[in-house]
Amino acid sequence: MNLYIHEVLELAAAAKTKEEKIKILKEHETIALKSILRGAMDSLIVFTLPEGTPPYNAEHTPDGYSKSSIHRQAKKFTYFVKGGRGDGLPSVRREKMFIEVLESVHPKDAEVLILMKDKKLIYKNNTAHYKGITKKLVQEAFPNLIKD
Repeated sequence: MNLYIHEVLELAAAAKTKEEKIKILKEHETIALKSILRGAMDSLIVFTLPEGTPPYNAEHTPDGYSKSSIHRQAKKFTYFVKGGRGDGLPSVRREKMFIEVLESVHPKDAEVLILMKDKKLIYKNNTAHYKGITKKLVQEAFPNLIKD
């Protein structure tokens, strides 16, 4: 079973060396993890959603019992970026879809999605959110992932 995305990021952030961080990211490589990292760090990815936390009801189920996961919801990310499938949607519909995704995943993964959308995955309130998970580290772990 895949770990939640926030668990992978926490494991990598807790690792002592750059090499350990890269190893953890590579061991848990999924389309969802790479989509989150690219969305958060690639300046060519522009989200068509308002900045900040939207009004949503975080899921409150025990770990492992979420309705869905980022792994299953990653295919919807294309609706939330400029040039993606959601360009033709009214903004209200696109924002509603994003809220539905947030409400279906683990609350900490929902927070990761919001940080990704706002390009704040690395920094939250001017402090490192996932210590040591930098653009440079991600580029070493996954060459050619970040296009800018």
